[in-house]
Amino acid sequence: MSFTNAIALTGGIATGKSSVCSLLSMYGFQIIDADKVAHQMLSLHVGKVEKIFGSKYIDNGQVNRKKLGSLIFANATERLKLEALLHPLIKEQIEKEAAFCENKNVPYIVDIPLFFENRNYTVDEVVLVYCDQEKQLKRLIEREGLSQIEAQNRINSQMNIDDKKPLASFVIDNTKDLRHLQSEVERFVEYIRKKYKDLRV
Repeated sequence: MSFTNAIALTGGIATGKSSVCSLLSMYGFQIIDADKVAHQMLSLHVGKVEKIFGSKYIDNGQVNRKKLGSLIFANATERLKLEALLHPLIKEQIEKEAAFCENKNVPYIVDIPLFFENRNYTVDEVVLVYCDQEKQLKRLIEREGLSQIEAQNRINSQMNIDDKKPLASFVIDNTKDLRHLQSEVERFVEYIRKKYKDLRV
């Protein structure tokens, strides 16, 4: 399908993508969240996950995401197995939601953490939520309660955030406080307004 009005939002783990999406939703932007879709797919395909990885990753009929995360972020081979299962399912659902958004003929946000890593979506406009790796590591440890090694493994599983900057059409800086982030989001919204002259946000 064609993602004519889509804006891909990406970054790295714990760079603040969710915070940016929350702010953008307050402006009225429709948000399609690939992580939420991934969680839905895990819930819908528990049997397939159990068949691939074993019953120790299933608790009370649901995938234990923390336990599975510890496996896949420490082992690239296992991570590829999960991606082979989930990515086609995620893409199918995102395309369904995007088709609904396209009918409105206004820009909408598709939050895709691994946009540059996988290149699964033909979206021209890409906004990157950026923070330096030191802050990224600190935020991830605090947010998830991970050890430094576990957190670093998760960051290392993605493309270096600094390598993503020149690939994006717009960069939102999230290295400071919330007030600064709000001003950065406002700067991005103004950028989109100029591209869509009739947009009311």
